Parts: sequence; C-alpha cells; structure tokens
Amino acid sequence: MSDEYAKLHERSLDDPDGFWGDVAKALDWTCPWTSVLSYDEDGTPQWFAGGETNTCWNALDRHVENGRAKQLALIYDSPVTGTIRRLTYGELTEQVARFAGVLAGFGIARGDRALIYMPLVPESIIAMLACARIGAIHSVVFGGFASRELASRIRDAQPKIIIAASCGIEPTRIVPYKPVIDSALESDGGSVKACIILQRSELEADLIEGLDYDWNACMDVASPVSCVPVKATDPLYILYTSGTTGRPKGIVRPSGGHLVAMEYSMRRFYNVQPGEVFWAASDIGWVVGHSYIAYGPLIVGATAVLYEGKPVGTPDAGAFWRVVQDHKVTTMFTAPTAIRAIKREDPDGLVMKSYNLSSLRALFVAGERCDPPTSKWIESFLRIPIVDHWWQTETGWPISGNALGIHQFPTKHGAVSKPIPGWDVHVLDAKGKRIKDDQVGAIVCKLPLPPGVATTLWSAPQRYNDEYLAQFKGYYSTGDAGYFDEDGYLHVMTRTDDVINVAGHRLSTGAIEEVIASHEDVAECAVVGLNDEIKGQVPLGLIVLKVDAEGALVSIIEDIVRYVRESMGAVVAFKVAVIVPRLPKTRSGKILRGTIAKIANGEKYLLPATIEDPDVLDEIKQGLMESKIGVLGTRG
Repeated sequence: MSDEYAKLHERSLDDPDGFWGDVAKALDWTCPWTSVLSYDEDGTPQWFAGGETNTCWNALDRHVENGRAKQLALIYDSPVTGTIRRLTYGELTEQVARFAGVLAGFGIARGDRALIYMPLVPESIIAMLACARIGAIHSVVFGGFASRELASRIRDAQPKIIIAASCGIEPTRIVPYKPVIDSALESDGGSVKACIILQRSELEADLIEGLDYDWNACMDVASPVSCVPVKATDPLYILYTSGTTGRPKGIVRPSGGHLVAMEYSMRRFYNVQPGEVFWAASDIGWVVGHSYIAYGPLIVGATAVLYEGKPVGTPDAGAFWRVVQDHKVTTMFTAPTAIRAIKREDPDGLVMKSYNLSSLRALFVAGERCDPPTSKWIESFLRIPIVDHWWQTETGWPISGNALGIHQFPTKHGAVSKPIPGWDVHVLDAKGKRIKDDQVGAIVCKLPLPPGVATTLWSAPQRYNDEYLAQFKGYYSTGDAGYFDEDGYLHVMTRTDDVINVAGHRLSTGAIEEVIASHEDVAECAVVGLNDEIKGQVPLGLIVLKVDAEGALVSIIEDIVRYVRESMGAVVAFKVAVIVPRLPKTRSGKILRGTIAKIANGEKYLLPATIEDPDVLDEIKQGLMESKIGVLGTRG
C-alpha cells in the first residue's frame, strides 16, 4: 500500500477537521468558517458552518482575476447540429453574470428555486452557474422527460422560474420541449411565474405572452450582476434521482461541502490540473454532469467538454475518439455501457486506431459495474489506466477508485480499487456485523460522511433518515452489495435487491454477468432472478451478441450456459438465457434489471421515467415469449 495514500486516508478519518480544513484553504471564502465539522440540533452533520462563499466565484471569477480570462473554459461539440463553440473563462464569466442579471430582473433571489430543462448546450451551464451566482437553488431535469415527471418535480421543488430550450436533438429526431412544459404547468404550475426559452433553429417554440420570454431578448437588455455570498450550509442545487416513482426524491447538495469535494476530487482523484481538458461524456440531467461538467473542471481551472452526441451513430463508433483527438482531451469519464456500445460496433478497434489519442492520459468509468472483459478490451487499445470507480447521486463524488492524483495502484479488472480519503467503507451482513474478505454483503459507509454528500432530501428529512441511515446504525447504507478482497480492493457487484437466492445460496447477479460477458460472442448482458418453485429463484440471462458473432443462436446459448457452469459451479443453476437485440437502459446508461425481472416474473411494473427507449421493453417481452419464459408482466 502506498505510504502517501495510507497516511492521507488515515488522517482523513482520524482528523477530518484538519484534513478538510486544509483542502478548503485552496478556495476563496468571503467569511471563514467557525467549525469544519459540526452538527445541528437534529444531529445532521454540517460542513464549514459559519463560512460564506460562492460557487460561481470559485468556478469563474477568481480564475479571471488570476489571469486565466483567455483560457478555454468550455468546448461545446455537437455532431447532431454540426456545431463547435468555444468559450474562454472571460467570455463565460460575462455570459453568466449577464444571465444572472436576467434572473434577478425576474425577482429571483437567494434561496429561490429555478428549474432547468435543457439539453447539453453552453446555455445550460450558463443557467446553472448564474443560479449559483445569485444564491438561487437550481433543479435540473433531464431534457426530454415526460410532462408527468416534470410536473412532479415542479410540485416538489416549487420553482419560481423555468429555464428551458425549445427542443432537444437526437441523432434521428427532434424532441420538442415546450409542449412538455406547457402540459406540466397545466397540472402543477402554480409556483412558476415565468419561463425563459432558448430558441434553437432546428425547432422554435411558440411563446405564450406574459409567461414565456426569449433567452436572447432577455440577455440583450440585462445588466451583469456580481456574486452573492451564501452560507456554506445553504443548498446549491436539488437533483432528483433517476427511476423514482410517486413523490420524487430530491437530493440536496450543500454549497460549501460540494465546493471542497469538487476541488479535492478533481485534483487528487482524477489528477486534473489547471489548463487541461477534462471530458465527462454525460448530461447535466445526471449527477455526473453536475459534478464533472458544470462544476468540477471549472473549479480547478480546467477546460470542460460538452458533447451533444452519442458514443455510436453520430456518426459511427469513432465519435468519442474524434472528440478526444480534436480537442486534445487529457482525461475522460464515461459509462461502461458506452464502451460496450463502441466494442459491439468496432470489436477489433479498427475505427479507434484511425484517431490520434496521444493526449489521453486516463479513462474513468462509472455509473454501473464495468465488467472485466469490457475494461480489458478498452485497455488493450488505449494502453492507459482504465479506472473503474464507484459513487452515487447521493454522494456527489467518488467513494472508491484508483486515485491517480495520490498513487496509482495496480489495476484489478472488476474492482473499484480502494476507498478514497474521507470514506470509511465496510461490508456488513444482514445483522450489521462486519464480514470476512471475499464474502458478499451490504456495502456501507461509516458516519460522518465527508463534505459534499447530500445531508437531506428536499422537504423530506425523515425520508432521508429512513432510506439511508435507519438500516445500519452509525452507517450510510449505499444499497449496493459487494466485498473486499485480500488486497483491500473493493468489488461492487450489484444492488442489494439484485442479489438472488438460489436454493438458499445468495448469489450476485454481477458475478454471473462477469462470466457471461467474458464469452467471445457477448457484447453485453444482464442477469435477473426468475422465480422457481423448487429453488426459489434461478438466474435468467439476457444476452446481446456482438455484430460479428457467428454460429447458431441455440449453440451459442448452450455454450454460454456450459461456460457459466464450469466457471461458477452447478450451485448457480444457470440454465436459462435469451438472446435479445438490446437491453433496456436509463438515459444515463444503467440497465433496468428490476423492470426486466418484473416482466419475466409476470409482475406489474411501471414504465420507468428514465428509460431511454420504451420500445425495447416490447423486444424483451417478445424474446421471453419466444423462449416460453414466465407469464409476462403488464404495466401497472
């Protein structure tokens, strides 16, 4: 174990005040904190209480004042519109200050909420930073969510203003946003006083007089405003977690802790320096886009890439590599599902090899478990560190991974390396007792959690306690299952509700997926529990083949079943697999295993709000019907 890593990790747990106090000194504060870590009357941890700062100032103005006005802050690359725009720190600061003036002109002030419903365009980042500039709390909703989902978030956050674009642009279609907004406001729009609409030339929206205002017209007459100091404990934003049903779950991110966590994670985990180009291939609708497109890179003075496209199909499997080459990306972050999509279209890396990727120093993957075959495949071509790391919307920044800015540990494919300083991670059994290495259990984090983690849910503090703190006293329950190996590497295998019970044996679906994915014909797969009268549950595998897979489907399935049995033993009872054209996923790339399981087991299910393409569920049903599996579920 690296001495530097060991010392940092030990100090972060033994002396959190000194550790995080030192990190915070790298940032600008208008008023110093009275305590680094304290607790309110309800026992909720408070980071940097008494301190005042402003996230926008630390992300923009201080860099301009320190001579970085002409450095690139944002690179917008949109293959779906054929557009590339570049904004320097000076230009971005001017635009943000002016749009903050627009918001102030509508009466938006510190503590008010603004809902942002936009695609990944520079104006979306400008809107987020403008809210932070005046102390307003933004709540970004993924562009393209249906009106019902948008309405539920309006109802919960009670925003005074909506900031939106006229449309989003997909590779094969244009998605109108204004009708969705209008429908949502009809059912739950009482708090909204105005909508500011960015008109895109691909589809302009019809504006309602007295409610809707044109972005450009507002900017033309606005005056820039300065940053407003806010308390470190004030919310920066509300972000609703994906896949919620009923009342949405709004994660609240405290301003001061978030600022410190972003500075630390960018520098010490991602190893990004000022002036370098960092690209998180995500969207602002997700936590990755908040932390590592809109905020993290700018806080450390780096350049952020905004990519409005896909890993394949815009125009081909070389889309990502073209961006890396053209913009000299030094560090990249994407989801494993994106790499699998590229692998499926370009299994021999022929397209990849046509690009100059010499600028790329590291590739980080997160969002779901990265199966070893996928990480080994991309590593064989890029020959740089492939860092699988693990974190959640609730945490806001990584919990465990190879912290390249501290020490580069040897890679173990399938593991997320070691907990990052600040995180005290353990694996517990159902009774809350720590279990031995190599045994799968519930992954938890000992309290108090480090800065930047959500400390409550918007208007639902008791729900936060019930969902995250009640199961294991003194710990934050991550909802993930996994184990530590003998070298102290953490393996996050699956969600705890994805652990299946086969004849009394608790098995990780992630472990079975890992074996299936190593088969030469498999592009990606998902394993869920299928109800069984004898064994309770048996694993059901849904398999997507590579485009160049050869051989009869029946023989491929038989080969995969035999492969799993030989690798994991007969106790797994893996006998049922179905070939499908694709897997149902959220727009952030997570496979909807819970929905698949309900369909296969004949249970009612709700159409997930975050599903990328609802038609894929019909394909899954068809595949299961043809294989004569289960009594198919219906939408509830």
